[in-house]
Formats: sequence, structure tokens, C-alpha cells
Amino acid sequence: MKMRLNKYIASSGLCSRRAADELIEQGEVVVNGKKVTELGYLISEKDKVFIDGKLIQPKKHEYYRFYKPAGYITTSDDEKGRKTIYDVLPEYMKNLNPVGRLDKDSTGLLIMTNDGELVNQLTHPSIKVPKVYIVRIDGRINQNNINQMASGIEIEQGKTAYAEIEVLEISNKSTLMQVVLYQGLNRQIRKMFDYLGFEVQSLKRIQHATITLDGLKKGEFKPIKPKQIKELKSYLSKIESKDA
Repeated sequence: MKMRLNKYIASSGLCSRRAADELIEQGEVVVNGKKVTELGYLISEKDKVFIDGKLIQPKKHEYYRFYKPAGYITTSDDEKGRKTIYDVLPEYMKNLNPVGRLDKDSTGLLIMTNDGELVNQLTHPSIKVPKVYIVRIDGRINQNNINQMASGIEIEQGKTAYAEIEVLEISNKSTLMQVVLYQGLNRQIRKMFDYLGFEVQSLKRIQHATITLDGLKKGEFKPIKPKQIKELKSYLSKIESKDA
């Protein structure tokens, strides 16, 4: 069975298909001793693919859902010696990468995988993938605040952040909301509410694209079923073609 060269390279976890296309066009890919620059080039499992003199081989992709607890940063190593999510995860998951980040004080869903192409699809700024959060802030939000979040707030010079808000519970002391993002800016939700004069009391991601936190307890992880991965990839392909 034949597959496109860029897909073969991406399946190794080296990079995304788009990045693989760039490597091919730049003449960095050698197949069976011959340099290949043709996009759409087809290969079989018997073919030998080299990049920078190194043999490229597809690897078995793994996919997990992880309920990140508070107090851990989303990285594999930290110069300051802080606890990372890999202090919670077992040894056999330390080769997997988180899709996006949650800051130290935030909790909730992290997709963990070694599928580089999927990571790129879920995080690339050109693909508007929804991420859903439950957020509680101090104080009472109003409609003007909600409209500001939707129309955009400049959280850093040259960086405008957007969010869709649905109020779930409100009192004079706090507001509980569902927040939907289509961007992945650093500490985006906290910075947006800080701009409006609110402090975030709690922040939990409950969904990323089609994958949800359902059935997980804090610190728990579970494999994502093949059917769910198939549905996720189909969903992402539809978004990608829509945004193209």
C-alpha cells in the first residue's frame, strides 16, 4: 500500500505534513538513495527514506487524555525546579507531548500524543480549533464585558485575543462561565479578564476539539479510543478545508 511521502515523514513524529513538504521542496529528503523534490511523491513500506542522513521510520502513534491537576507546569523540564506534568505521568508516557499548554494554576484536559501531525493541526493558528473552559472570576461580569471579550482585547502589543462567553452562574461575589477560545495565546484567558479588572479564581479546560474531560478525575489519564481519534481527525480536516 502506497502513501504520500509527506504523510510518511509526518508519521515518524519528526514534523507536520506541511513542514515535510518544505523539506521535500528544499531537497532534504532522499528515497532509496535518490533525492526527491516532487510534492505528492508516493512510496511504499519497503522504501528507505532519509533526512540529514538519518533513516526515517513511522512509529506507532499513542493518544491519551490527561486531567492536569493544579500545581504542575506543562513542560518536560523546568530550569527553576518546579513540578511538571511528567512528575504525575508514568515513565512510558514521557515520550508523549502535550497538545497546547495549561499554566501552573489551571486544571483540566491535556491531549498527550507522539503524533506530530495531529499536534500541528490542533495548535496551528490558521486552524480555528475550539477549546472550552469553565472559568470562575471574582466579581460580577456584565454584557459590556462579554461584548469586549467577543470583539477582541489587546493583551500584548500587537496581540488581540478573542473569547466567546456564556454565563452559567452569577452573584455579586463571583461569576461562573463557559469560555470558548479559537486561539492559543499565552495565559490568554487570565490576561483578558485582568484587562477587564477581574481576577480568575479557577480555570479548567473541559474540551479540545471533539475530545472531552468526561470520566476523568484529577491526575488521571486514559487512552483515547481509535474511534474517537478517527472522529477527531475527520473533524479537523473539515475545519482545515473550511479555513483554507
